[in-house]
Amino acid sequence: MITRRLGLAAALSCILALGACGKASEPPAATPTVVNFSIMSTEGRQTQMNEWTPFLADMEKAIGVPVKPFFGTNYTALIEAMRFKQTDVGWFTNQSGLEAVRRANGEVFARTVKPNGPDGYNAVVIVKKGSGITLEKLLKCDKSLTFGMGDAKSTSGTLAPMTYLFAPRGVDPNSCFRTVRSTNHEANLFAVGEGLLDAATNNTASMDRMAMLNTDLAKKTLGNVEVIWTSPLIPEDPMVRRKDLDPALKAKIDAFIFSYGTGEGPEAERQRKVLERIQTKPFKRADDSHLLPVREMEAAGQLIQAKTKGDAAGVKAAQAELAKIAAEKKALPAV
Repeated sequence: MITRRLGLAAALSCILALGACGKASEPPAATPTVVNFSIMSTEGRQTQMNEWTPFLADMEKAIGVPVKPFFGTNYTALIEAMRFKQTDVGWFTNQSGLEAVRRANGEVFARTVKPNGPDGYNAVVIVKKGSGITLEKLLKCDKSLTFGMGDAKSTSGTLAPMTYLFAPRGVDPNSCFRTVRSTNHEANLFAVGEGLLDAATNNTASMDRMAMLNTDLAKKTLGNVEVIWTSPLIPEDPMVRRKDLDPALKAKIDAFIFSYGTGEGPEAERQRKVLERIQTKPFKRADDSHLLPVREMEAAGQLIQAKTKGDAAGVKAAQAELAKIAAEKKALPAV
């Protein structure tokens, strides 16, 4: 963001004058000529394009502005794209959504809803079926096994396994395994299924998504893997947009998002089928408080690591963050 020295000086003058200038206001955001919608390629890009095209086409028609997909090869790319205003809105994971709020002037405005079963999903560790690799063998850490992690900003691919599996046991994956590679969920599934990796992180949503493809390759891949570890439930994903979007455009996006797939009739049914392809029921309203569980997960992991290292300052900082999060959760209105 470009800092305007004159504007800053004027603002400071207002403060020093104890409000004589009134409250400073930013110029209204211009309505964009195109809305760039960010999508993480956790699976192959062509797969994602096929799944998302009908939804984005409906969104474009509803808001009256062209909507273009922006596919990122990793979550950092999506965060940076929003930070530099190359994207306007998108579907993030909890961890990457948190970073978008912290670093890219983003705000949570909606969340996904699991199509079936309990709301939420789980991180998992998978191995090739019949390999004989158990969780005990995995954590032996004799550097005999190869391991696949998710993107560094992935909730299920990295944060949850580190918080719930590795950190409590004092395990550093880079020291535990012969090699560690970081890639998307689909690539890790295929690699383990084909025996190219001994084990990898993944999540139940990605495995459900592959099952929905119902292709011979998908069936073979899923049939070749088994789960040896499952995390506690992770909240559904947030939808994040830039805070500084034109308010009129925000209202149009809200009207589309929160009505899409609701109601009765052939059109509503068609929309629900479109949502099924991207693995959600009609969206629900949300705000930044949706990210409290992932903040708690992050702080808990930092506390474990600080205790393991004997880092007193780190322990104190993590405990303070956990206390802050607890207070924020307590202040939330009852659901």
